[in-house]
Amino acid sequence: MIAIVGGGIAGLAAARRLQGHGHDVRVFEASGQVGGLAATTETAGDPIETFYHHLSASEETIVDLLDDLGLGDDLQWPIGKNAYYVDGTVHPMDKPWEILAFPHWSLYDKFRLGMLTLDIDVRGGIPSFDTYDDLEDFEDVPVKEFCIEHTTRNVYETFFEPLLEAKFGERMEDVSAAWLLGRIKFRGERDLLRGEPLGYLDGGFGRLNDALVEDVGRDNIDTNARVTNVGTADGELQTVTVEHSDPAEDGFTNVETVDADAVVVAAMPNVLEALTGYECDITFQGTVCSIISMDRQLTDTYWLNIADDAPFGALIEHTNFVPPERYGDEHLLYVPKYIQSPDDPVWQMSDDEVAEHWLDGIESLFPEFDRSHVNWISTARNPRTAPVYERGYLDMVIPYHLDTEVADGVYYAGMASRAQYPERSLNGGIVAGYECADRIAGEKEA
Repeated sequence: MIAIVGGGIAGLAAARRLQGHGHDVRVFEASGQVGGLAATTETAGDPIETFYHHLSASEETIVDLLDDLGLGDDLQWPIGKNAYYVDGTVHPMDKPWEILAFPHWSLYDKFRLGMLTLDIDVRGGIPSFDTYDDLEDFEDVPVKEFCIEHTTRNVYETFFEPLLEAKFGERMEDVSAAWLLGRIKFRGERDLLRGEPLGYLDGGFGRLNDALVEDVGRDNIDTNARVTNVGTADGELQTVTVEHSDPAEDGFTNVETVDADAVVVAAMPNVLEALTGYECDITFQGTVCSIISMDRQLTDTYWLNIADDAPFGALIEHTNFVPPERYGDEHLLYVPKYIQSPDDPVWQMSDDEVAEHWLDGIESLFPEFDRSHVNWISTARNPRTAPVYERGYLDMVIPYHLDTEVADGVYYAGMASRAQYPERSLNGGIVAGYECADRIAGEKEA
C-alpha cells in the first residue's frame, strides 16, 4: 500500500496515477475537506474557489486530466481582461493599441517591453531568438537588474516594480529573473483582437476535486486524519502513523500505524520536516484573500493590477471572467494580499477589520463605490500559499525521491518540488503527483 500525506490536488493526482500503475493507495488529509488551496466557498449559485484560480494555455497536464475524467467539454476559455490602475485611472492592457496608448511609457519603452514578452532579445541592436530559452541561465540574476537591462528603467519603475512589490513585498529585490521570465512563458498566446484566453471549469475547480475523489474512491481517502510519523529503519520506509479525529469529539479518537511500501508527502515542506527531519530552505509567503459579493460590478476588468497606494496589489473581479448568472447574479471580487510575516498588520486583523481595510482601499481608488451594494464578505487565510522565487531557488527544491536524504520509499510532491517552478499552479501540483507516482512504479529514475 502507498500512503499519501495530503488530499490536495497533488495528493489526489498521485493517488489516481498510482492506481493506474496497479498500486493500492490511502490518502490521509488532516482537515475535514480535500482540495487544499483549491478548496471552495459557497455562493448563491456555483461554489467558487476560496483562493482565485484560472488556467493558462501552457498548462497541458491538467487539461489532459480533465479530459480523462470526462470534464474536458466543460473547460471554457473566456478572455480574462487585464488592466493597470495608475494615477487614478484604469488603463486596459490587453490589445496592442491599448498598450500603445499607455501614457506613462515612451514608444521605445513599449518596444522593449514588447520584445521581451515575445522572447526576443534586442540588446546590442541585433535580435536574438534563443537568449531566454533556458531559464536556469537567469537563476542568479536579480530581477531588477534584468528588467532594466532587458527593457528600460522607466518600464521597471512604472510597471514591474509595483507588481513585484505587491507579489513579494520586502523580498522583491531577492527575486530571480528566472521567475519573471518563467512567468512570461507560463502565460498562453494572446488573441490580438480580444486579449488572453484563460481556462476555467464550468461549476468551478471543486468539480475536479470531486471527480478525483470519485475516481480514486472515497473509501481510499481519510479526512480528519493527520499523519504524525513516518517510520524508517536501515534506510527504508517501514510504517506511517496516523491520528484520526471525529469533528464531533474533542481531539483525536484513535491512532493507527500502517505498513506502507512508500509514502508521498503531498504537502508543504514544514509537514515533510515534521515527519522526516528534512529541512527545506525555501521561504514561503502567506495570503489573506477575501471574496466580496456585490449586487453590481466594480469595473469591467478581470485582473486589475494596482500601482497606486492601496492596501492590496490587485483586484480580481471573477464575474467579469465567469458570468454572474453562475452565482445567483452576484458579482464576486477577490481582494488578496501576500503576507511575508505573521507580524504583518493585515494578518493580525480580524475578518471584520480586514473587510473594513479592503473597503476603505476600494473607496480610495473608486470614490463612487457605495458600500450598500456589498452583500457579504468571506475572508480566508493561509500562511503558506506561494514560494519566494529568490535567486538560487533551484538549488533548494526538494527532490521527488528522498532515498538519499531520508530513506528509500519516501517521496515529495508538495509546492517545494521542481514541478512548481517557475510558478506554482494546479497544473504543477498534478505534475508533481505524477512524477512521484511514476518513480514509485519504476517508470522514471529516482
